[in-house]
Amino acid sequence: MKAMKNNNHNYRYLFMLVMLVLPSVTRAQLAPMGSIYFQNQYLNNPAFAGLEGGLNINAGYRQQWSNFPGSPKIQVVTADYAPTERVGLGITLNNEQAGLFKRTRVIGSYAYHLPLNSEGNKLSFGASFGMLDERVDFSRYDGDPGDNAVKNFNQRGQYLDGDFGIAYTSGSLNIQGSLPNLRNTFGFDNNVGQEVNDPRLFVAASYRFDLPESWDASLEPKVAYRLVKGFDDIMDVGGNLAFANGKVGLMAMYHSSKATSFGFSSQLSRTFNLMGFYTTNTAALAGQSNGNFELNLRISLFDK
Repeated sequence: MKAMKNNNHNYRYLFMLVMLVLPSVTRAQLAPMGSIYFQNQYLNNPAFAGLEGGLNINAGYRQQWSNFPGSPKIQVVTADYAPTERVGLGITLNNEQAGLFKRTRVIGSYAYHLPLNSEGNKLSFGASFGMLDERVDFSRYDGDPGDNAVKNFNQRGQYLDGDFGIAYTSGSLNIQGSLPNLRNTFGFDNNVGQEVNDPRLFVAASYRFDLPESWDASLEPKVAYRLVKGFDDIMDVGGNLAFANGKVGLMAMYHSSKATSFGFSSQLSRTFNLMGFYTTNTAALAGQSNGNFELNLRISLFDK
């Protein structure tokens, strides 16, 4: 009887942990970082590593508009570099925290850019591999420190994870596809059947064209498709309107999950670019909290 009570006690804690984490994980997966659409496409597709030449460093931060204890926060740092015209290298550090739950992902990327003609059209392939660590933050845990369910969760160790991507790029046209989280996509994890709201496929296309010369502006409409396990497929439709030779930009995306994203970008100098993004909640999470805002700083060095 005592063993049964202990097991019930552990299951109760485990259930509470899952219920605490699930809404925050759901929110993060259904609303990815806004920078993946235009400013930092490498974040979502390793085929873009080194594609723009030079060294590009991006730092992003996202949290809910109404900040309260335990609200989800995401910090992302990426760096990609082109040692040659055909090879790109990259590294990504992603840290997420929602309540007691922490997830850290560190991956390195390799991309190969195949020139198709003398006009700069390229077909790029990229792959990322690294480690994923998920654990409960005991510094925030207000419960039995000896609880076996929580201890076992933290003792699972790190997982090998990765992504794969492909992209066709020209001066105006951009067509891409990526398979994120290969660990779950191909069932390398024994717990893969328990994963929900996990991104499995991303496909996107955009075309940038110049507006009348007197406007000094360009418009890049974009459409994207996201396959998410345990949720309806998501379509993203929007665009980026750039002014002053690309130094100022206005972005907007509508998501079929009934969320809307809009933001701005500003080239502060040849080296620094700043972007702000706001995303409303999806219909499934409406009324639970406000939307989230995101800030991204891009540093470009050794540009050719």
